[in-house]
Amino acid sequence: MNSESLFTVALGLMPPWQVLDLQFDLEKGRIDFQVGFTSGAKFTCPECGEAEQGVHDTRTRTWRHLNFFQYQAFIHADLPRVRCSGCGKTKQVPVPWARPGSGFSLLMEALLVVLAKQMPVRAVAQLMGLHDGQIWRVLDHYVEAARQQEDFSSVQSVGLDETASRRGHNYISLFHDLDQKRLLFACEGRDKAVVAAFVEDLEAHGGQSENIDSVCIDMSKSYVAGVGEHLPHAEITFDPFHVMAIVNKAVDLVRRQESKTEPLLKKTRYLWLRNEANRSQRQQEHFDSLPKSRLKTARAWRIKTLLQEIYQQCQTITDAEQALNRWYNWAIRCRLEPMKDAAKTIRRHWNGILSWFDGHLNNGGVEGTNGLIQAAKARARGYGTVRHLITMAYLVAGKLTHLPAPPFITRCCG
Repeated sequence: MNSESLFTVALGLMPPWQVLDLQFDLEKGRIDFQVGFTSGAKFTCPECGEAEQGVHDTRTRTWRHLNFFQYQAFIHADLPRVRCSGCGKTKQVPVPWARPGSGFSLLMEALLVVLAKQMPVRAVAQLMGLHDGQIWRVLDHYVEAARQQEDFSSVQSVGLDETASRRGHNYISLFHDLDQKRLLFACEGRDKAVVAAFVEDLEAHGGQSENIDSVCIDMSKSYVAGVGEHLPHAEITFDPFHVMAIVNKAVDLVRRQESKTEPLLKKTRYLWLRNEANRSQRQQEHFDSLPKSRLKTARAWRIKTLLQEIYQQCQTITDAEQALNRWYNWAIRCRLEPMKDAAKTIRRHWNGILSWFDGHLNNGGVEGTNGLIQAAKARARGYGTVRHLITMAYLVAGKLTHLPAPPFITRCCG
């Protein structure tokens, strides 16, 4: 077998395609393959499917391929165009090793997708000797193509949360399938219009808004309004994480106010916000030494702790409602304005908070997935556009099943 035949097999080419010539340049560190088709070959019209069409003319194209050893590899070919006897149009014939309009082979694109899931795009670009924009175009194409094939017909429980897209008040909203633990949809903004955009995307993928029976969200007024308007059959659940975040914020506000007259409270923020299991021994000793009997902050902390115990101990809505009523009566009469404000907020969202005790729906998985997205963003030191962030969010959290397979899977002949 000569070298041309060997590389014809290595590149996975089938008749009428074959490697005609190859050139190796040691100084430039590259291998160039000249690929062509056999004389007299006929092709199918890419427009109408009419078979056995002769070649009208050719156009020269080049594609970057996977490296051979440590050397960059390029495929060159004179692409045939056919003038179809059926539809009368002149069209370029697609090639089996690359998609139309791409400057990379399919295997090279598959490698870029695999690398981008684990590394910042800029690092991938430097490793492969490419520009960032070239890689983003590949990722945008494959992520969008994979999403078009996703099936959302079984989606019933949805988690909605936000994450920062860049510094300042810039956010994207993220919709998750709580059962399958996957990202369904992401878009810029955090107003009620994002729910309308989600419903449109859901139905484009075979889902139905009336099938969504539960939505777990934070207490954002815009999210609540959006769900009420566009997902009217869904029961709203407020995640315990966000409920406790409101109370924790109130505890810290009490501490900050009291620290003006109680210097011993300075630099104790996390002592009051962390659970005992999460404090170090030194922190616990410091916490135990504080005069809790006279501190307003300690009273606020006890109110917070009781709410945590309700989440941990109550098993039914009836038990939870009785316990929450007792908690509310204490909090609203505690003479600590931040805690009273937190209690009023909880009262306004009473039904959504109680619904958690029915199905224990929560956004814990959502928070974890958002952590993956933020970790990717941190590795990349941010993204130039919101679209890039959304593309990466789908790539790392969407569990897309139609992305190209890794290019280095061993091929065996049976």
